[in-house]
Amino acid sequence: MSSARIPPSKRPALALAKLRGFALAFEGAWEDHPWGETVFKVGTKVFVFSNADAESFGLSVKLPTSRDAALTLPFAEPTGYGLGKSGWVSARFPGGKDVPWPVLEAWLNESYAAVAPKRSKPTKPVARAARRPAPKRRK
Repeated sequence: MSSARIPPSKRPALALAKLRGFALAFEGAWEDHPWGETVFKVGTKVFVFSNADAESFGLSVKLPTSRDAALTLPFAEPTGYGLGKSGWVSARFPGGKDVPWPVLEAWLNESYAAVAPKRSKPTKPVARAARRPAPKRRK
């Protein structure tokens, strides 16, 4: 279904659902709701802050490597509350449309790698690989 056929009020919630799928695919990732926001954590550390309402979809991620490049994008800005000084970047998408999913998936990989405990970091984090069920064996 094209985004033109999705009612505008539903687009931000659908974007959040897609983000949830990416974030929860990481090893040890889980969802929490402090402060009325949806966050995704590994252990006790947040690697994605997100929110969606009828007007927009947004997220904040830690980008220690690509922060400067990310901030050149028109939808990105340093995260508030002083987090921007520590490499956190926020992105907002009015109406939940025109979300650049390949960019956000790369950001999630970088943010997860930045906050995950060293012992559980995969060499190359890949968001989609962690939740696949094992193949069934034939008897």
